Amino acid sequence: MAKIIDGKAISSQIKDEVKEKVAELAAKGISVSLAVIQVGADPASSVYVRNKKKACEYCGIKSLSYELPEETTEEELLDLIRKLNKMDDCNGILVQLPLPKHINEEIILDEISPLKDVDGFHPMNVGALSIGKPGYVSCTPAGVIELIKRSGYTIEGKECVVIGRSNIVGKPMALLLLRENGTVTVTHSRTKNLKEVTKRADILVVAIGKPRMIDASYVKEGAVVIDVGIHRNEDNKLCGDVDYDSVEPIAEAITPVPGGVGPMTIAMLMKNCLTYFDVAK
Repeated sequence: MAKIIDGKAISSQIKDEVKEKVAELAAKGISVSLAVIQVGADPASSVYVRNKKKACEYCGIKSLSYELPEETTEEELLDLIRKLNKMDDCNGILVQLPLPKHINEEIILDEISPLKDVDGFHPMNVGALSIGKPGYVSCTPAGVIELIKRSGYTIEGKECVVIGRSNIVGKPMALLLLRENGTVTVTHSRTKNLKEVTKRADILVVAIGKPRMIDASYVKEGAVVIDVGIHRNEDNKLCGDVDYDSVEPIAEAITPVPGGVGPMTIAMLMKNCLTYFDVAK
């Protein structure tokens, strides 16, 4: 039976650590603040934004909330970001995705100052990660690293396989595993003999975006399996990219869905709000 990696517990540890550091900064007269911009009223986005605000409140981070109507123009949104870039009392800027179709996400994200890019999506921060320089790191892959290490597993020297090559998870995930001295293979929809590759993995990170695709036939016995996916199944219950019931008996450790990677994303966002004080020196 696999060890269940508890993302709720580990995310709580991280938020408590952030809360302590925020209090230390406050004692020196330094405040930490995060601007969260939502355009439109997408129900899922509203839930995420509400959870981010709650996390800010818990950690003692000031939340600057901008809830804009659906018809907001691209230029109006760019003007707001430029204003926030210049504000001394704003340390981080987050634009909740997806944006309405008439707004170009790439243009918007590129306008955020790299010094305030708490999502780690700006090309300068992606470049910094790729060459090992300090900067912001995407919250979900950074959270995966914390899950693995805080659960007592070593990445160094291990065969690591990432399924998925997205800019948000797959690519930064591979770079972070490399940074931890793992031996990394990135697989995707065009990979030949996928099962042969994934069955080599001591650490398997699954971010392929297909519900319960990865069953026991893809997994080496004794592997650490991290499931980044989140979907609704035919019974409207949450599930991941991994067929949990199939894989759990043979894995050494596994993340559940929900309660695995999910809570880590917001915890790492809170941690990224402190990165400003390192990168802005």
